[in-house]
Amino acid sequence: MTEIAVQRAPERGIWGWMLFDWAAQPFFTVITTFIFGPYFVSRMASDPETGQAAWGYGIAAAGLAIAVLSPILGSIADQTGPRKPWIALFAAVKITSLCLLWFAAPGSNLFLVVLFFSLASVAAEFSTVFNDSMMPRLVPKSEIGRISNMAWGLGYLGGMIALIFVVAFMASSPDTGKTIAGLDPLFGLDPKLGEDARATGPLSAAWYFLFILPMFFFTPDAVKGLPIRPAVREGLSELKSTLGEIRQRSGIFRFLVARMIYQDGVNALLALGGAFAAAMFHWSITEIGLFGIILNVVAIVGCLVAARLDLALGSKTIVMIALVLLSIATIGIVSTGPGYTLFGAWTMPGADSGGLFGTPAEKAYIFFGLLIGLAFGPVQASSRSYMARSVTAAESGRYFGIYALAGRATSFAAPFMVATITVASGSSRLGMAAIVLFLGVGLAILIRTPYPADNPPAE
Repeated sequence: MTEIAVQRAPERGIWGWMLFDWAAQPFFTVITTFIFGPYFVSRMASDPETGQAAWGYGIAAAGLAIAVLSPILGSIADQTGPRKPWIALFAAVKITSLCLLWFAAPGSNLFLVVLFFSLASVAAEFSTVFNDSMMPRLVPKSEIGRISNMAWGLGYLGGMIALIFVVAFMASSPDTGKTIAGLDPLFGLDPKLGEDARATGPLSAAWYFLFILPMFFFTPDAVKGLPIRPAVREGLSELKSTLGEIRQRSGIFRFLVARMIYQDGVNALLALGGAFAAAMFHWSITEIGLFGIILNVVAIVGCLVAARLDLALGSKTIVMIALVLLSIATIGIVSTGPGYTLFGAWTMPGADSGGLFGTPAEKAYIFFGLLIGLAFGPVQASSRSYMARSVTAAESGRYFGIYALAGRATSFAAPFMVATITVASGSSRLGMAAIVLFLGVGLAILIRTPYPADNPPAE
């Protein structure tokens, strides 16, 4: 038998699925990268090196848990059928953990704050596994690349709006007590106590709860399968056979290895890039937030362009182009410091103008940041469609679980390497440079990977 053609889901079901990315992205934009993460590194810890190391180890611990459990949960979900109950379970964990970040005042116990953040990260990734595995049932394979990139772009738009809200109405200057819009911060938030950054936890939780509701109400789900206990037994057995099967499906195996390596670099760059800039240039929350807004605007454009190019050029080509841009950008940001860029080959003298991003070196850093913004959406969205085009709808849960494993199996490695090199050398710059290695090796393997990675077996 040939694979059964997928009937296009109702439009509101597709939009409900895409709104999951809109709901989920503020956690990564506001918490991980641009507001709470830099606050943790630069203000909660005793010094930036200690903060970057603790944040990096927290990301690594979450990545290890995700790597171990994602394929198991994906295989079990294939047996139980519906994905929505799993998403609801992990949404409860994520929302609770984010709300607890409010208590991360300066001088608080770093371990507890990292624990709450790591739990939220794990729950966010598990929810994404189940949401991604719904995609092959919603549209024919010819449309997968388009809706994947559109959903990712929608996510960046949501993240940008949440970030603009934080910068305009919550994050105020410790000197003036006013936000960039000249307003008093909402709820009387005190920047000297880090309340503007701490409040992003409950804000992200409320945003996530509100905007995942359309997916629950409108998006079609798989039919009910086995009860949970036999589903666990069957799922674990299926996982074991799938891991053996992947060795025979060499294209998928090669793609997963490539993604395991390059996604590790992408994750580390997204998680640590904002904190690195904040520590180097002593940016305020307002400047970090504006930097994030600029990157998200570019990211939306990148995803919209990739949505059109994915069908014409293929997901593999989009991923390779994105990895090249990310490698160039990473080299650029680690080679930039006060008064210079490109490791000093280009000196950039000039006094601080006193405005936002007032030095020439800061402007150079923003330029390299634009390359990251252009590429980091398509590299993830087109990787997702690459996988979806290579498997059937019936096996999507277990394969997207292993896809998450490939994105997280060594996800502790890059943050761990960044953190360890930072501690050993005392240089955040040397630590961040390790990310280039992961991007380059992943790209080298991907070049020799077929596209689609495999012809799905008959159903």
